[in-house]
Amino acid sequence: MTVTDPGLGIDDKQLSLSRAAARNLSSTTKSAPQMQGISPRWLLRLLPWVEARGGAFRVNRRLTFAIGDGRVTFTSVGAEVRPVPQELAEFPLLRGFEDEDSLTALASRFTQREYRPGDVITERGTPADTIVVIAHGKVAKTGRGKYGDDVALGTIADGEHFGDNEVLSGAEVSWDFTARALTHTTVVELPRSVFNQLNDQVEPLRTHIAQQLAHPTNPQNKHGEAEIDIASGHNGEPRLPGTFVDYELRPREYELSVAQTVLRVHTRVADLYSQPMDQVEHQLRLTIEALRERQEHELVNNKEFGLLHNADLKQRVSTRTGPVTPDDMDELISRRRNTRLILAHPKAIAAFGRQLSSRGLYAPTADVEGQQLQTWRGVPIAPCDKIPVNKNGTTSIIAMRLGEEKQGVIGLRQTGIPDEYEPGLNVRFMGIDEHAVLKYLVSTYYSAAVLVPDALGVLENVEIGHQP
Repeated sequence: MTVTDPGLGIDDKQLSLSRAAARNLSSTTKSAPQMQGISPRWLLRLLPWVEARGGAFRVNRRLTFAIGDGRVTFTSVGAEVRPVPQELAEFPLLRGFEDEDSLTALASRFTQREYRPGDVITERGTPADTIVVIAHGKVAKTGRGKYGDDVALGTIADGEHFGDNEVLSGAEVSWDFTARALTHTTVVELPRSVFNQLNDQVEPLRTHIAQQLAHPTNPQNKHGEAEIDIASGHNGEPRLPGTFVDYELRPREYELSVAQTVLRVHTRVADLYSQPMDQVEHQLRLTIEALRERQEHELVNNKEFGLLHNADLKQRVSTRTGPVTPDDMDELISRRRNTRLILAHPKAIAAFGRQLSSRGLYAPTADVEGQQLQTWRGVPIAPCDKIPVNKNGTTSIIAMRLGEEKQGVIGLRQTGIPDEYEPGLNVRFMGIDEHAVLKYLVSTYYSAAVLVPDALGVLENVEIGHQP
């Protein structure tokens, strides 16, 4: 029988061993198991980590009078929106008011209105006689400058409000700004006349507001902290003020969260197929990568301690026009001293680059742990795909001051735990079950803390699909 190579003619004899036969005697060179879901995890790499002995970290601060996040939450049925009654206690003059019947009656008096982009919601110089709460959309506030020109006073968005102090207190004043819808905007409004009728009928509401007006809050600084009385610039021997630094009676405690899984490997696989690569070792390596990815996701998105949910209201800003511009980034950075890190989704970084290119600007790069990162005003912008991109094409950008000594954002963990494999992560052997399966409990413990409110800021409503 004549053996021929497929690449040869029918009458040509094979002169050497074929490749297919030769491979039966060769050893295949193999890679270690690869994983597509591994990201740079810049947050875990750059976040300063602090030991949380006892599994918790308490943040002691000076006494702060402002509570809550200042934003009103809504419920919706179809196209109709209604403020949650208890959320109306976010109005400064209703702080601490807990009469649910009164708040429900107040919430029912709000009426819904829709505004198109460019519509004026309130106009400077007209009577401030309406409470306006934004349910959805963005609104720009403009005022009058020193020389009569228009000046931008900022952008407000979902849940924010104005006019409540004027209407609830009964002050007869005029708007000192013009509020104009930047996008299609849904608001709920409560005219002064409607509130006055309700106020006359509901005694608990009337009594609470009267008490708030009769006993104004204690002296406080611009951050809402209890004031420290200090004398300065005096001559002679005047009587100096006495003071003390008051602390919060119920400081916040951050408990370490956990991400866990049980790794299973059959003993037959571990015994017979661990050459040249240890099967248990690589199963464990990929499992730990997945846990670290989940850890970073939780540090960004967890509702208890995640960065997106723990930014103070005064540290949340919205983009002025939709896409992120150099002006927006400047506003975000200027909200805090010593900003050290900006986190953004890769698509947001690309959108920012397009805006820079359209203006003829260039963002320099900096070496961070051996890699080149784009910067703005000297602050590195690290990609983080854990920051969500909403269905409407918007995302957020996070800016942080870092470190305990800087009163910034810190990561929390505990090292030295039993069977520790990496800092704050342990692998504990759970035995072999009746199916001859090895089991390992893999756990990582972590959290994050914001030491003072201005350490963390968020730029919201960043549109990533806008073309300059």
